Amino acid sequence: MSSDNLYKKSLNNRLKAFELSGSEQSQLALDKHIPFQVAVVSNLLSISRDPIIRTLTDLDTRELRILVNIGSYGPIAAADIAYQSRLDPYSINRAIAALAKKALIEYQEGNARSKPVLLTDQGKSIYSKVVAHLKMREEKLLETLSDSEKNTLSVLLQKLELNAETVLAMEVADCHKQGLNVTRDHKELERWHKRTNK
Repeated sequence: MSSDNLYKKSLNNRLKAFELSGSEQSQLALDKHIPFQVAVVSNLLSISRDPIIRTLTDLDTRELRILVNIGSYGPIAAADIAYQSRLDPYSINRAIAALAKKALIEYQEGNARSKPVLLTDQGKSIYSKVVAHLKMREEKLLETLSDSEKNTLSVLLQKLELNAETVLAMEVADCHKQGLNVTRDHKELERWHKRTNK
């Protein structure tokens, strides 16, 4: 069976799970709802679901995501990790503290205010193993896409991210105007949006 035919068969099997009920109420077809589709792919690709990753390190998902970010961009401050990864600062600070306690990262000397962090030799060892696996996994994931499709996908995901940031920041602003409760995470969305659009 050709890869195209296999894809069509797999897609048909998958779409059977999304047949809408006979209800007369207005329904959301999740198989065509882009935010839901993105969330499903994200769930599948979560590092915590990867059995190979579990053989490479016992770090929890949040710690591993932060370690990979520091390995790629360090020395880097917690606020910059939050902006890049779109994780809340509280989770990032907890992960940084845990990684420092395990001697996988260290604070850069001479900068007490923002405290950028970078990997230790032990952290670099884990980083290199994890990154080698993630690169191989990406190659397998994208092997059925042409170079043009890969480029288009990357551009569309970047646009989707920026649009999501804008929509959420506007919703936070509307909540402010209506006197509704706004959390720290909501305020962080506004800060990210201002940083993106400064």
